[in-house]
Amino acid sequence: MKSNDCRQGKTFKRKQESLVKVFNTLTRQKEEFKPLVPGQISMYVCGPTVYNYIHIGNARSAIAFDTIRRYFEYKGYQVKYVSNFTDVDDKMINEARAEGTTVPELAERYIKAFLEDTTALNIEPATLHPRATHEIPAIIDFIQTLIDKGYAYEADGDVYYRAKKFKNYGQLSDQDIDQLEEGASKHVNDEEQDRKEDPIDFALWKGQKEPDEIAWDSPWGKGRPGWHIECSVMSTKYLGDTLDIHGGGQDLEFPHHENEIAQSEAKTGHKFVNYWLHNGFVTVGKDEEKMSKSLHNFVTVHDILQKVDPQVLRFFMASVQYRSQINYSEENLAQAANILNRFKNTLSSIGYRLADDTESLADADLQLLVEETKTKFDGAMDDDFNVQNALTAIYEALPAVNSNANAPKADKEALKAFKDNLTAWLGVFGIDADQLLAQEAGDDDAKIEALIAERSEARKNKDWAKSDEIRDQLQAMGIAIKDTPQGTRWSRE
Repeated sequence: MKSNDCRQGKTFKRKQESLVKVFNTLTRQKEEFKPLVPGQISMYVCGPTVYNYIHIGNARSAIAFDTIRRYFEYKGYQVKYVSNFTDVDDKMINEARAEGTTVPELAERYIKAFLEDTTALNIEPATLHPRATHEIPAIIDFIQTLIDKGYAYEADGDVYYRAKKFKNYGQLSDQDIDQLEEGASKHVNDEEQDRKEDPIDFALWKGQKEPDEIAWDSPWGKGRPGWHIECSVMSTKYLGDTLDIHGGGQDLEFPHHENEIAQSEAKTGHKFVNYWLHNGFVTVGKDEEKMSKSLHNFVTVHDILQKVDPQVLRFFMASVQYRSQINYSEENLAQAANILNRFKNTLSSIGYRLADDTESLADADLQLLVEETKTKFDGAMDDDFNVQNALTAIYEALPAVNSNANAPKADKEALKAFKDNLTAWLGVFGIDADQLLAQEAGDDDAKIEALIAERSEARKNKDWAKSDEIRDQLQAMGIAIKDTPQGTRWSRE
């Protein structure tokens, strides 16, 4: 994986005077982002429960927050990025039983698959990838502190959190606590209700119910942690009592993130997170139904990558503003591929021009365009990571840039500045420009070069009919050609 040099080099390092505004789910408004430590950002993003391959909905969250992380790095921030693996819970226990394997073996398999898929999508590795099962002593200590403070209680081997004792419970998700209580009372079974003081209390520790269940010793008997407590422990252990940013999908606002706040602030006495960011859903089909495993309408990244270019999939997912809903379809993938191809062709054209021996001619209009595009890109991304507007700014500059690259005399300095900036901008979206330009030689490359040479000879002899015939033949082969003062260039469509 490439280093961050292209984003943090001397030419492109952004000063932090340019303030980023983010939409804070907690306050439901855009706010100026001010990190706890100048120039440094602590960021926690909820990772997967590793009992299956990740689907596109899971990948959307990973890509959205990787893009946000990359933009902060592009601006010169140091980002400590923590994303966990939930490697023990009910789903994992049930899946392990169904497969006749153990929970640890299941976890290892799908953690490996997750890392393979995210590497293919050029998602930067987290600074830390803690696992819940590696944090059991810290989880037990955290729960014991909550019990000691009166926020939690033990009941027949389980430990529950007293939700009503936390005065701001429901604030993040804008939930009314009385309605929560009424709803919870309808979904809690009688046996569990008998153990709880209140229907909305949630589990911090679950006592072992079956002899074959994975379990650890604790002051309350053998058992395992609840889902919510895992993230509270791992985030505060590795990032401190207060985090700059906590991210995740919209579906995690309640109860998961609501419960994280209640647990963490009750334990530490400090504000848990300054900025809550939540990404929108991935939908499928004409009805734009939310993609999820429970609805059995999901497509795994593992399967998609067998037939879709990873860079196209990455760009498609990164090219929609993180809070917006995104519809997964072949049509939208094709559109993303076309835009990416336009960027690739521009990079290629500039590269050809910079390599020739023609004299450079200053073009004030092009120089101004490069600066204006840079300003528009940064301004759009500073506005809650508005990637659509950022991409539009780049896209609108391409005709003038391409025209100059193909002119008899080009402004090579301005073209190089645009190429270098475009490389950095694509890097924010997780696209490696060098990899984008790299093209394996096809079996028909020699034939293509021969046809182009034959066409060039026909044009030289003013045999336009022959020239057009060869152009049509190349187009039928999926080859686009462009005649420039420096010769004919070709690319695969």
